[in-house]
Amino acid sequence: MPRISQKATLMPSSPIRKLVPFAEDAKKRGIHVHHLNIGQPDIKTPQQALKAVKEAEFSVLAYNRTEGSEAFRTKIAGYYSALDLKVTAEDIVVTTGGSEALSFALGSVLDPGEELIVPEPFYANYNGFAQANNVTIVPITCDFESDFALPSIADFERLITEKTRAILICNPSNPTGYVYQKEELNQLAHLALKHDLFIIADEVYREFVYDGATHYSMLAFDELKEHAIVVDSVSKRYSMCGARIGFVVTRNKALRAAILKFAQARLSPPTYALIASEAAMDTDKEYFDAVLKEYGERRDFLVDGLSRIPGVRTTNPKGAFYCIAKLPVDDAEAFAQWLLEHFALENETVMVAPASGFYSTVGMGKDEVRIAYVLDKASLQRALIILEKGLEAYTS
Repeated sequence: MPRISQKATLMPSSPIRKLVPFAEDAKKRGIHVHHLNIGQPDIKTPQQALKAVKEAEFSVLAYNRTEGSEAFRTKIAGYYSALDLKVTAEDIVVTTGGSEALSFALGSVLDPGEELIVPEPFYANYNGFAQANNVTIVPITCDFESDFALPSIADFERLITEKTRAILICNPSNPTGYVYQKEELNQLAHLALKHDLFIIADEVYREFVYDGATHYSMLAFDELKEHAIVVDSVSKRYSMCGARIGFVVTRNKALRAAILKFAQARLSPPTYALIASEAAMDTDKEYFDAVLKEYGERRDFLVDGLSRIPGVRTTNPKGAFYCIAKLPVDDAEAFAQWLLEHFALENETVMVAPASGFYSTVGMGKDEVRIAYVLDKASLQRALIILEKGLEAYTS
């Protein structure tokens, strides 16, 4: 039998999706599964996006431009301009989802064996993107007790070697919901300039910040014109995860040219998804106000509910729509699988994402899960009851 590549063998499974077979088996047994494991919003997609696809007529469904249509990129640039961020259409390459944007960014700034510093826990697929590009992630662990605030810059500097090429952050953070303070980003900016590093900022949750917090973009730092790379997406902002449209933004012309070569190799992003995404850019402020209010209420409801379950601890996320919860178990992955295989309350169970897969350091996050508050409050309430009863049964 032909040999599978070492790269494929070492490619990590997604902690978000690896338990899906157990969830599907539970559904086949007639059990309703409350999905708290994945960031798939139940918020309605803007109607104009769906309408634009329905009304699009083609005699030939042709390739689009590799970097995305000029009209769409101009709208994206206008979106950034409204945030007082200096971006032009020429600074943008449209990608097939934020995932492709991240992969193109890594492939453009790091050679095999070079190092990427990433605060952990982090979006689990960063491990996969790094492995696919033969890049080494150097984790710097954030502390649960500080709500996963950025570690000290001195700790970052100790990790920098001759192989370090970039720092990758997610702001607001998936999976912790942490929103970086301006001073934290300012310190990172100075560090990048001092050591001539790129900063890749995954900002796909930019719109979702709570309690009066402010999101600061790495694009706001003019001194990082050659160093800042921002990854963005329509998936969460417009509840269009299935569209798979993202974009990478950089004012570094040489870097943009490199990214464009990766994009040319896959030809172009999907045309219908581009049509929907361009229409979604016209979504009015009232839509976002309502969405933000809804997520804020869900966050409060979930955090309060988790705090009432004996032995469970959680942070209070300021952004995105996730939180990390510590459970009174030794192995959260085993517990998550047990919930799907062996536990149901009135024919219902819960699916969560084991948090160990959101770390690069072996052994971290063993008693933690990531919970996505993308369900309505009635479903969250039911899920919390099931989780509490499940923990009682499991720990006894």
